[in-house]
Amino acid sequence: MTTVEKSIDVDVPVSTAYNQWTQFEDFPKFMNGVDSISQLDDKHLHWKVSVGGVEREFDAEITEQHPDERVAWKSIDGTTHAGVVTFHRLADDKTRVSVQIDWEPEGFVENAGALLQIDDLQVAADLRRFKELIEDQGRESGAWRGDVDRSTS
Repeated sequence: MTTVEKSIDVDVPVSTAYNQWTQFEDFPKFMNGVDSISQLDDKHLHWKVSVGGVEREFDAEITEQHPDERVAWKSIDGTTHAGVVTFHRLADDKTRVSVQIDWEPEGFVENAGALLQIDDLQVAADLRRFKELIEDQGRESGAWRGDVDRSTS
């Protein structure tokens, strides 16, 4: 299992950063390699990704979600991965977004990428693009303020 942990500070209120992150179908705007995400219901997503010439599709479940605090997920088929994004208020207009992703590389290309820490570079670049997106917009494109308790997943 490979783990990537990265953080970035964004110059927007915590609710703005969190609300934008709940817009999963917008992830291709800032996540390189994510072709599309379809939100199936409040807790289920279908991902299509292309990384290093390898295309994958998988479903993921939101395992925990609390407004302005965290979003956690895990794959429920296909590629093995899980993660959590946390949001930390630094000031009225500044938020730290922290990402932890655990995943199981498959095949030569993914294992080589993990060994060379290309996934770390990718997550850092994705977070920089998220910062640019949310700061340039100045507001979120939508919001889902529902709560998903870990115990009900």
